[in-house]
Amino acid sequence: MGELLTVSVLGGACFGLPTTMVSERERGVWRRYRLTPLPTWMIITSTVLARDLIIVTAGALQLAAAFALGMTMPDHPVALALVFTFVAFAFIGLGLVIAMMADTVPAVQALGQCIFLPMLIIGGVAVQLVSLPEWAQRVSAFFPGRYAVEALQRCVTGEGLSAVGFNLIVLMLIGVAGCRAGGKLFRWDSQQRFAQLPGKGWLVAPLAAWLAAGLLAEWKGVSVISTDVKVMASSVPASPSPTPTPSPVPTPTPAAEPVPTPTPTPTPTPSPTPTPLPAWARITQADIDGINYNVPPDRGVVAPFSSADEAPEDYTLEEVEMVRRMLPNWPPGLVSDDIQRVRNLLYVAAVPDAIQLPVERFLPVIVLDHMKEVYATDKLVKILTYIVLHPDEGNVLASVAEVGVGGTVGDTWVVRERAYLYAIKFIARLTGRVVD
Repeated sequence: MGELLTVSVLGGACFGLPTTMVSERERGVWRRYRLTPLPTWMIITSTVLARDLIIVTAGALQLAAAFALGMTMPDHPVALALVFTFVAFAFIGLGLVIAMMADTVPAVQALGQCIFLPMLIIGGVAVQLVSLPEWAQRVSAFFPGRYAVEALQRCVTGEGLSAVGFNLIVLMLIGVAGCRAGGKLFRWDSQQRFAQLPGKGWLVAPLAAWLAAGLLAEWKGVSVISTDVKVMASSVPASPSPTPTPSPVPTPTPAAEPVPTPTPTPTPTPSPTPTPLPAWARITQADIDGINYNVPPDRGVVAPFSSADEAPEDYTLEEVEMVRRMLPNWPPGLVSDDIQRVRNLLYVAAVPDAIQLPVERFLPVIVLDHMKEVYATDKLVKILTYIVLHPDEGNVLASVAEVGVGGTVGDTWVVRERAYLYAIKFIARLTGRVVD
């Protein structure tokens, strides 16, 4: 959701606002505004506020459409609205600078693309940071789009305002620098060409803000994001076997009277140490009842689930049947750890959903049926509940090609999210909360 909202704001900043302002300047609209008694700063401020209102409205419409398609309520809706205003302000300042630099509407398109496309590709907006190489992540730290996406997403599915302080400072700095430079370079008439305009040194202000953002990110050590933390178990060397000591040769002794051997006192046998319960066995009914079962609908875009009367199309039927045949002997689905085993089986449904493959809605049924064949219902519910309560634990699979489903997910966080949602849907079906 952070990426979607940021792309909307970025598009309005790079094309919407500057195209409107340059077009009006070419038609002489701004020359007429100059005849009013209002000061220049008031006219510019009103223009910025009007564009901000348009962007906020567009964001609200996108959220409404997302809710209609099955998106759950953001974790921090008030914080999301506040952060969105920061994002809009930062990019409006950028749009104002583009409008002052461009002499014509085609020039706006050229300048806008020079900023829009790099920010999409390596700026963390359209391509998630964890999918980028390290050098690209470091470069993205100099683009405001990265901080916009991170701040918005943490309000949707994260910690909220407590984790976006640095992002908001960067966005505010970039917005102030852009609006300040745009105001100083403001032109009323199309006859005023940018090349002949005095005070072009004000362009240093937004560039310095971008540079400062990247340097601060490097200094704080947040420019590079680690995709996965792999814990390697170190092998413990075996203790060396002791060198056998040769037994001494017995020396014959003269016969003596036998000495009675004392009867040894019997040593009490220690009671066996009780085996600790596995983690899933400590799940209680209160844990199961306390799950938030407000998940996306089965017919939605996220975590879809086919109904009993649905059948795969001809072009997906073969792939579905292959998964059904391969799943019982799939090595990740046979590991000894019950929790990790169920996680791996959930990934068979989660990975196709993350990639949005045509078979995505039919695989959860196959996975759930296989789980019910392997585990008793009460045990399976507890294992799934543990996974829901600890979604970040265990290993994650970005591909399940071994069962016949091609494709690899670039962001493993998405796989964990989809597995979390399917675990809730499985629990709901196993406990009778959802009627098939």
